[in-house]
Amino acid sequence: MERESLVPFDPLYPDYAAKAVAVFKSLRMVDVPGKPTFGEACEPFVFDFVGAIFGAYDEREGVRHITEFMLLISKKNGKSTIAAGIMVTALILNWRDLAELIILAPTIEVAGNSFKPAAAMVRADPDLERKFHIINNTRTIRHRQTQAELRVVAADTGTVGGAKAGFILIDELWLFGKRADAEDLFEEATGGMASRPEGFVVYLTTHSNEPPAGIYKEKLEYFRDVRDGNIADPTCFGMLYEWPEQMIEDQAYLKAENFYLTNPNLGRSVSTDFIAGKLRKASRGELDEGEEDASLQVVLAKYLNVEIGVRLRRDRWRGADFWDQRGDTTLTLEALLDRCEVVVAGADGGGLDDLYGLCIAGRERESKRWLFWFKAWVWPEVLKLRKQIAPRLKDFSNDGDLVICEPLAAAELDPLDENWESADTPQDIAEIVEILVQVRDSGLMPDKAAIGLDPHGVADLVDALADAEFADEQIVAIGQGYRLMSAVVGLARKLKFAQAAHNGAPMMAWCVGNAKEEQGRQTVMLVKNGTATAKIDPLMAAMNATKLLEMNPEAAGPGRSVYEDREAIVI
Repeated sequence: MERESLVPFDPLYPDYAAKAVAVFKSLRMVDVPGKPTFGEACEPFVFDFVGAIFGAYDEREGVRHITEFMLLISKKNGKSTIAAGIMVTALILNWRDLAELIILAPTIEVAGNSFKPAAAMVRADPDLERKFHIINNTRTIRHRQTQAELRVVAADTGTVGGAKAGFILIDELWLFGKRADAEDLFEEATGGMASRPEGFVVYLTTHSNEPPAGIYKEKLEYFRDVRDGNIADPTCFGMLYEWPEQMIEDQAYLKAENFYLTNPNLGRSVSTDFIAGKLRKASRGELDEGEEDASLQVVLAKYLNVEIGVRLRRDRWRGADFWDQRGDTTLTLEALLDRCEVVVAGADGGGLDDLYGLCIAGRERESKRWLFWFKAWVWPEVLKLRKQIAPRLKDFSNDGDLVICEPLAAAELDPLDENWESADTPQDIAEIVEILVQVRDSGLMPDKAAIGLDPHGVADLVDALADAEFADEQIVAIGQGYRLMSAVVGLARKLKFAQAAHNGAPMMAWCVGNAKEEQGRQTVMLVKNGTATAKIDPLMAAMNATKLLEMNPEAAGPGRSVYEDREAIVI
């Protein structure tokens, strides 16, 4: 905010840092009018970052003491060109014969964004052109004497498998967060560093246009913890251009005078008017749907580096605007049962390709707020079928909000086997019933209309509930589509006026972001946002539960007395 450097220390080895920065500054940015050098065209933050990377190297011992770096910065701040300059500088300064340097990009297009300026830097300098050989078809720059190579590759395990790279730059880390194989891919790419103590890994990224997931979430959280002092790891340093929490809450990122906070190159490669124009068009819905940045959430994430919690599409469910601020991570199932005077449940099963969502919802004593707790289940084949969301589902599993069910044994699936016996209740159904029994045993569940179900695809759950001695009157089918209109509209109002709260599960922020509100002439309904990877089943379970809360239910048992909270009950 004070426009000071985000590098809080001088280079560990100032002489080597100065040499590297001098090399970097001499490289030309061919795609910029006038073809200036980095030294002529860049803001100081670039040199601070380059100095931190190369200044961590002990030239005498051949050891680099800080080996992992991250630059998190808004789009249009020269990130890909900076990437090219860093790696060309490393190639120039490298002393190892046959050394391998890699820029790893998630797509061929992104790979080209880094290779083209790198090759252009070499061609623009006669001395470098004599020293290096450019091989366009393999996106390779080779040192003619040492045979060291800088390769720019698109993400593919076959491409980086067996690599012995000592210098690795990973571009657009946020896109790798959507790849189920990213962790294995990074392990292949960085494996050579074990025998190359002079090496480094640099991660470059903007914020994702969706909530962080997978390897991107993991790396981002780690570098934040190092920055904040929660993890003492002297081998990592991140230059993270992010908004202070209070400015996020106040939406101060929407004010043009604050754009500089995540755009340190403002006035050079990007302008205030350009960002303001993108923001204005996205807010009014004037961008074409086919454009990469056709929604407000993308503009906020890319040009202002705002981390996306709940998606902010124009056709979003209105409750999404207030979802994040109504989260309460202390609201466990036990806490909900302790605080409520009556509790109902909603479930939405979907198909084998979906999540099985469960929502426990209650009316809080005295305040009469509606409280919601969520859990979901998924079968492991979904992670293989929907690889794009597999890292995200694994994150939700690690959070404890999603259960990835154990695969069934082959014998259980083959009724032609002579030893086959009827399989046990599927894991998702068994665990849902167990939770519902816990709620019933609390005495807070009504004796009628206690469990609301989407009538499609829940036959096995209904059978299991009957086996658990739930009364027929407690299980009700909830009409879907436009019949949920009162819940869709009513819950959004409850959230807006702080009359509802939920357990703050990241899984639910994702599901809420996937929900699309469809307006009819006299109806409103929720559907998922167009693709098979946009799961909303737990949210629909909440709508089923909401329909039951609208009926103003009363608990069948005595429940918990309000006087227990006041420590004024005598037995």
